[in-house]
Amino acid sequence: MKKLRQLLISAALLGASFGTVGAQQGFVHGQSDTYVWPEEANVLQKLDQWQDLKFGVLLHWGLYSVPGIVESWSICSEDQDWIPRDSTMEYNAYKQWYWGLKDSLNPTQFDPEQWASVFQNAGMKYAIFTTKHHDGFNMFDTKQTDFSIANGPFGSDPRADVAAHVFEAFRNRNFMTGAYFSKPDWHCEYYWWPRYATATRNVNYKIANHPEQWKKFQDFTYRQIEELMTGYGDLDILWLDGGWVAAPRQDIKMDSIAAMARVNQPGILIVDRTIQGKFENYQTPERSIPATQLPNPWESCITLSHDWGWVPNAPYKSPEEVIALLSEIVAKGGCFLLGVGPTPEGIIEQPVVDRLEKVGKWLSKNGKAIYNTRNAETYSGDGVWFTADKDGKTVYAIVPKPKDGVYPEYIEWTGNVPVKGSSVKWLETGRKLKWENQGETVRVYLPASTDTEAIALSFRIKK
Repeated sequence: MKKLRQLLISAALLGASFGTVGAQQGFVHGQSDTYVWPEEANVLQKLDQWQDLKFGVLLHWGLYSVPGIVESWSICSEDQDWIPRDSTMEYNAYKQWYWGLKDSLNPTQFDPEQWASVFQNAGMKYAIFTTKHHDGFNMFDTKQTDFSIANGPFGSDPRADVAAHVFEAFRNRNFMTGAYFSKPDWHCEYYWWPRYATATRNVNYKIANHPEQWKKFQDFTYRQIEELMTGYGDLDILWLDGGWVAAPRQDIKMDSIAAMARVNQPGILIVDRTIQGKFENYQTPERSIPATQLPNPWESCITLSHDWGWVPNAPYKSPEEVIALLSEIVAKGGCFLLGVGPTPEGIIEQPVVDRLEKVGKWLSKNGKAIYNTRNAETYSGDGVWFTADKDGKTVYAIVPKPKDGVYPEYIEWTGNVPVKGSSVKWLETGRKLKWENQGETVRVYLPASTDTEAIALSFRIKK
């Protein structure tokens, strides 16, 4: 069984002990140390509904999509290996070139219905759309600045307020919808004040010395979020990025923002990433999976390629890799938010469609092991991941496909012993599989010559 375990663990593509998944490009948020449960009944209800969904998409789309480069970070002057920049250009000239991409973003093929169809077919249940990233370029028709897609070459198009059309397309397919919003804004003069150099990702002046300037930024941020909360229909999630913007050093008055959001969007989940407390309704480890099962709500956000936004010739993960990640995340009690970038023309490119279609076909047959599940008391064993129905009596075992593509004759695990005389069923076909146990050790004989991306089993245990 030692060889089997090595095969299955390698197939699951684990990050070692809360390690990262895939190459890291860009700033990576970790996980806050503690979790505070919300007190509002409608928020708790929404949170429980969200925990049933398990699989969602995070859509990064903006100026960075035009040249196909890392999102926003190339205009941050920090000397980091993961911040690529054209070294032939002087920094300020580079920033002006980057800002000038607003005149090139003209997504004439923009098709939010195609997006929603692709991700629905992939088995996804919720969608987060990037309304503004750190570069400050707005993918919605904000009235607080003219730095938006609605004020460029796409502005005359009836779809120019792209966020509105994206949210509507996903809502029409019964997705939970969420707005990603960057708290830092590197284009806003109230954050990166032209009076001073832009040395880091942070506000570039001393707030204590210029409280009036910071007050303008607080008001600017409040008004932009208010626009999203009042002008874009029902939203389920406000997903706030840029965890370095937080009290006490960079206080944007989250209490007032949250109160306004929930007056206009009752029960909305607020995800103030890494800022532990009442406005981080679920945790969001980035490009990583916790080492152990967690009892509180959380979500791993991981890219389909190496980047959040679209880049040419991206090395996308295979369907088997996506399903293995999903299985591990759900077994540990989380949801999986998969990062995908639409092309500069405004569509989801075919290699993404092809991969996610296979993921969706697998979920259409094996979704009982994923959706609406909760933590199994024993959640892993010898490379097998376990989930459970909410009553804890039906348990699902998910066996990721080995790297060599050949499933072993049988698998074994300890714990989660099926009730004597009960069946172990292969979800994909309904076929009953032979099983036996010696005490707490269970052996299940797998079907021969199967080519599925992962094998999911169901059985009953004593509770």
